[in-house]
Amino acid sequence: QMMLVESGGGLVRAGDSLRLSCAASGRPFINYAMGWFRQAPGNELEFVASINWSGTYTDYSDSVKGRFTISRDNAKSTLYLQMNSLNPEDTAVYYCAADLGGSNLRREHVYDYWGQGTQVTVSS
Repeated sequence: QMMLVESGGGLVRAGDSLRLSCAASGRPFINYAMGWFRQAPGNELEFVASINWSGTYTDYSDSVKGRFTISRDNAKSTLYLQMNSLNPEDTAVYYCAADLGGSNLRREHVYDYWGQGTQVTVSS
């Protein structure tokens, strides 16, 4: 069993930045591709970004491309999401997820483990 714990969420103003972290334990972090998803009230879960096991390949949704950066530190078993130029549409609960397979990372059903989420609220 892998445990994923997100942190770093909060209330910020439009244009501000936040960095989310996701600490992994219980399984070798380096074996897993990782993803960030988010869910706003009344909306479905939405893919945000993903990264392969080595950090050499990343993918972003169109809505965050150029503003968000996903990264990982395998020595620390930690995933990050740097979020810049935040706007109210980014308000959501953000979840990290781990996938042993490493493909189709935009699809939530491929992921094996999920964190509990961290709230990000962006005021206008």
